[in-house]
Amino acid sequence: MSASPGAGTTQTFTLPDLGEGLTEAEIVRWLVAVGDPVAVDQAVVEVETAKSVVEVPSPYAGTVSVLHGEEGRAVDVGRPLISIERAAPAGEQYREEEQAGSGNVLIGYGTSERTPGRRRTRRSGGAADVVHAAATPAVPDRVPRVPRVTSPLVRRLAREAGLSVLGIAGTGADGLITRRDVEAAIAAATTGTTSSRTGLAVAERVPMSGFRKAVSAALSRSRSEIPEATVWVDVDFTELFALREQARARGLPAPGLLAYLARFTVAALRVHPELNGEIDADRQELIRYDGVNLAIATQTDRGLVVPAVLGAHRLTTTELDAELRRLTAAAREGRATQAELSGGTFTLNNYGAFNVDGSAAIINHPQVAILGFGRIIDRPWVADGELTIRKIGQMSFVFDHRVCDGGTAAGFMRIVADAIESPARAIDHL
Repeated sequence: MSASPGAGTTQTFTLPDLGEGLTEAEIVRWLVAVGDPVAVDQAVVEVETAKSVVEVPSPYAGTVSVLHGEEGRAVDVGRPLISIERAAPAGEQYREEEQAGSGNVLIGYGTSERTPGRRRTRRSGGAADVVHAAATPAVPDRVPRVPRVTSPLVRRLAREAGLSVLGIAGTGADGLITRRDVEAAIAAATTGTTSSRTGLAVAERVPMSGFRKAVSAALSRSRSEIPEATVWVDVDFTELFALREQARARGLPAPGLLAYLARFTVAALRVHPELNGEIDADRQELIRYDGVNLAIATQTDRGLVVPAVLGAHRLTTTELDAELRRLTAAAREGRATQAELSGGTFTLNNYGAFNVDGSAAIINHPQVAILGFGRIIDRPWVADGELTIRKIGQMSFVFDHRVCDGGTAAGFMRIVADAIESPARAIDHL
């Protein structure tokens, strides 16, 4: 970095340490162009890591002189990202904070608002989902994009397949290259090759993205290190549904079902704190946490992520409902922070959203347990000695057998199940 006072001083900002063992990031979209003025802490680029899509703020003020890297290309931590030129005011020295920047250069910090006049919008189109960058008429896009590729997933798919987007015809609006276009190009490039194992022609080869590689590594580690066991029980949700309807009828706030499940889970973890922690294998110790960061398995366009409601034990059911909605939306838009994505102490998984009854989930390493809920449907059920129709759902619990035995796991599950089946009484005692 050149930072000595004088005319034409150039300051080069390198890609900062991303944390969580991440060593590179892909440039998704430049938010500035060469010649643009920038201020300290102004977001200058969007990058995608294996964790999320985030904006990186500039620690320097001045005029953009060089953008070190093209959209869709990966940049290693510590490599030049952007160079900014600043002419020193006549007779004045740089202020200390202008020489060193704000210091807020870690991913997810230093920028409280998006770059003025720019926003990200999403448009769903199945396999051809794309991400568009929108700008207000007052701030025209100064970076030419020919051909048009705005989705980082599309760019990465083409790059890892060894294809140039220059040779791919876009079928989207205004020639936009979609994921389907890249997949078709990959299929065309691999047609004619044959698998030696099956003897069948290979239809396509799709390289694993950095995100999928990270997920694969985490799940493989969980399965290889954790001696897990699974228990499950059918639960009657009828009274919980009735409680929510009664609240609505009185004009009171009616939190979503997941908020109640989160509240009951936190209550059960107070009784069984050994399930809210992790194992230090090197020291052969069980770590228990003073509080709960409740992680929620969330499906996104990039894959499954598990952001956490930090300090969930301090929130009411209504507050949990609001935070769960904010957090899942942020995760799907790539805005969840690193603390949210990596700070969970226990995971809740609502796989019923996929219209399935049950699942033997994989524990989110280094946590020691995961609680899941299947779909809730009307089923014949015996209540008070009579056959009737009730709203029944399956609850499954996967736990690390090093932490506890089946008795503890069953006790934890019954606390949650009993609260669901008698919610009014449970809430009175929470």
